[in-house]
Amino acid sequence: MTTALPTRLNPFREFDARVWSLAILKGVALPVVGIGMFLLIWHLVSGSIQTSLGQFPGPVQVQEQVKNLYVEFLEEKQREVEFYERQQKRIDARLKVEPDFKAEIRPYTGKPTFVQQIFTSLVTVFSGFFLAALVAIPLGIAIGLSASLYTAVNPVIQLFKPVSPLAWLPLVTMVVSALYTTADGSLPKSFVTSAITVMLCCIWPTVINTAVGVTSVSKDLLNVSCVLRLNWIEHIQKIVLPSAVPMIFTGLRLSLSTAWMVLIAAEMLAQNPGLGKFVWDEFQNGSSNSLGRIMVAVLTIGLIGFLLDRSMLWLQRRVSWDKNAITR
Repeated sequence: MTTALPTRLNPFREFDARVWSLAILKGVALPVVGIGMFLLIWHLVSGSIQTSLGQFPGPVQVQEQVKNLYVEFLEEKQREVEFYERQQKRIDARLKVEPDFKAEIRPYTGKPTFVQQIFTSLVTVFSGFFLAALVAIPLGIAIGLSASLYTAVNPVIQLFKPVSPLAWLPLVTMVVSALYTTADGSLPKSFVTSAITVMLCCIWPTVINTAVGVTSVSKDLLNVSCVLRLNWIEHIQKIVLPSAVPMIFTGLRLSLSTAWMVLIAAEMLAQNPGLGKFVWDEFQNGSSNSLGRIMVAVLTIGLIGFLLDRSMLWLQRRVSWDKNAITR
């Protein structure tokens, strides 16, 4: 029968415990302390700020508005269920009298809730982001492979890269109004305008980082491509893309962050029924609860932005050979 060494005589156990303690302190305790300090400062500062709508909301008031928004969401869903139930009863009664009656279900057109506006913003931002990626990645590869093309396109990139979405939005609105004349209401003009504005503003980080990744391909790999006599498609597929993937994803992460920031301003002005319009409507509403609801939207926007960035980082680690992707 063997006996375990006492803890004080087992240096490996002491080392493991110390490492785990430091890991827990760094990964859990310190973030909790930071969040706690932020909430405390927020609570103390908010009590001394008076606005035209009343006192600036603190954490408690914001928590109350979160509950109110969730209750409104449940009530709106209940009204939707009751709307379809009433409609179905009328259809059933009509069918008893007229068996050949062709019923048409009218869609529910109630007020969008905060949860629905979050979903609308996510659909809009991903639409603009994917459109930007479809243009930016091939363009970045092309200018990365051709120095002449890079020299020709670079001034255009540098010219349009710093343009604000507020400058793009009037132009995009006029162009969409002139060209998008379909009677199909599945894609409202406000959605198309917001998505294109997002695309125009978030395309540049992916273009630049893709081009940098392509130009950074190792000379040894380029020599291998020459030795194997790969054609240009095989060269891009087997040499360029695997080497440039880390930089491409860096550009995509930057583009997605930019897209999410641009979206809020675009939705405010285009009146796309997302989080941007929610903030604008609450600002125009001017009720005593408006500031608290705006703070809920601000925190929601920040949380979703953080989750989007973490999701892109997770995806990068799954598809890239670079397993040491930056986590900060």
